[in-house]
Amino acid sequence: MSVVESIHGHDVIHMIQESTNGWSRSELIHAIDERFGPQARFHTCSAEGMDATTLIDFLESKGKFLPDRSGIVMDPTKVCNHD
Repeated sequence: MSVVESIHGHDVIHMIQESTNGWSRSELIHAIDERFGPQARFHTCSAEGMDATTLIDFLESKGKFLPDRSGIVMDPTKVCNHD
């Protein structure tokens, strides 16, 4: 059994910020799986052990996304600047 390294949610936040378009929920989950692998697990400053879907739910619950007709986009005022 291999150990899956935990990836900080900042990496996903930066991926969303770098996009010029909004993401549908399914597109974002697929992009996260493509970039980090479907078995990837994520952590933030206050949560850990999340898969892509749980991370998106977590970020949404923290108000990190802006309402946008094009889909999920980051609210730049809600992005913390620490590592």
